[in-house]
Amino acid sequence: MSDLLERLRARGWRLTSQRRVVAEALDGDHVHLTADEVHARAAARLPEISRATVYNALGELVALGEVLEVATDGRAKRYDPNAHRAHQHLVCSGCGAIRDVHPHGDPLAALPGAERHGFAVTAAEVTYRGLCPNCRG
Repeated sequence: MSDLLERLRARGWRLTSQRRVVAEALDGDHVHLTADEVHARAAARLPEISRATVYNALGELVALGEVLEVATDGRAKRYDPNAHRAHQHLVCSGCGAIRDVHPHGDPLAALPGAERHGFAVTAAEVTYRGLCPNCRG
């Protein structure tokens, strides 16, 4: 299990049964679920959970900085529990599958000073795109 539940407990986030199943739905490697997918997983464990509750819990997790909201190419937002380890995303241009990748080097260092136009650059988001093995098939 990922450390999301442990991080939430350490923060003192009240883990109601609804919040717990939302956090548990986000468990695993390379998890980038839509809100509807989170709801489906949560409802499998707690059938009475509403979509509004799932959306509210996801919004709180994003606001806490414990879950990242990932948007690619106008597709539905996805939720990534890997919020505390620097990483980039590899996105399939066919089916939209997303994988976390950890390239070496600092993406901030890749932007030359002359290209910063006076900005104090504090973050970089790099998205790699291609076709997954299934779509390439």
